[in-house]
Amino acid sequence: MAQMAEKFLLSRLSRAGFVTLAVIALVAGLFGAPLTASAAAAAAALVFTGSAFHPGRTHNPWPLIHRGLFFVLLVLLLSSLWAGPLSLVHWLYTAPLLAFALLSLTPAVAVTAVCAVLAMVATYWSIGLAERHQMLSPFLLTIMLSSILLFLREYKSRQLAPLRRTDELTQAASREYLSADLHKEIQRSEREGTDMSLIIIGLDTHLSDTDPDADIRAILPRIGRYLHSQLRDFDSYYRVADLQFLIILPGVSTADAATRAEIIRKGLRALLVSHGLELTVSAGIAGLNIGDDADSLQQSAANALRRAQLQGGNRAQSYSTWSHVQASESDIGGPAA
Repeated sequence: MAQMAEKFLLSRLSRAGFVTLAVIALVAGLFGAPLTASAAAAAAALVFTGSAFHPGRTHNPWPLIHRGLFFVLLVLLLSSLWAGPLSLVHWLYTAPLLAFALLSLTPAVAVTAVCAVLAMVATYWSIGLAERHQMLSPFLLTIMLSSILLFLREYKSRQLAPLRRTDELTQAASREYLSADLHKEIQRSEREGTDMSLIIIGLDTHLSDTDPDADIRAILPRIGRYLHSQLRDFDSYYRVADLQFLIILPGVSTADAATRAEIIRKGLRALLVSHGLELTVSAGIAGLNIGDDADSLQQSAANALRRAQLQGGNRAQSYSTWSHVQASESDIGGPAA
């Protein structure tokens, strides 16, 4: 709920900022201030191309456009150091914050250092002592504030990393927690005498050379939301590989899991086709048997998925089905040989 509220608030703030900057650009253009109008228009475009304005802005080419507009805005602000107006120079206070937010650490430090040097040189030669202090002191304080915020962000990220249970792209649980969670479910199933099954869903990318990786990765959030919508409250799903998901189904037999896997598989296939991706989906199913542990159960489901894809993909395969058939065939073939 807190994450949804944060996204909602950021979206509203970004839209308000976009409208405000667009109005500033229009008014500045009408009053004959082309540099201010250009800077405000670039800032408005920067907000418009951000992920806070629209969730779809996280996919290419939006991130590249977003960074490109930042450098356009930066050039306009730096040019105002010599060309004026003086009020526009104070917009440079946002440069360090934007740099550390949009760029990796090394480019952000380089951009901030260049801005600081140019600001000091320009203010030293172009304005008086009092105005120079009024300009440089807040700018240097902004750089210090940006450094503190960067440190706090990195510290928070490292502190919360062990607690992050979900994959940010698909909202599936992280693979690091799979073995422990699966071990608990196996113990519960054995203690209560109930069934339990696994499903591994995989995209048959090896069968298609027509869909770019970028297009496939762009649809991963929708795949995660679809899987979430198909599961019960006490089911759980994990992203176990780049394009593979594992689902734990407590209290579900292998036959029922196979039925559900087929429904999910066909639904994902329809989702991919609706987005122009001619990809098929396969599924491997394995039920809990006596003597299984977390590793052996995962391996059984993975072997079933591999079997399905070796048979051409676009199908669901239960481990117990083909393994028992193979055992029967070897028993028949043994005496005849």
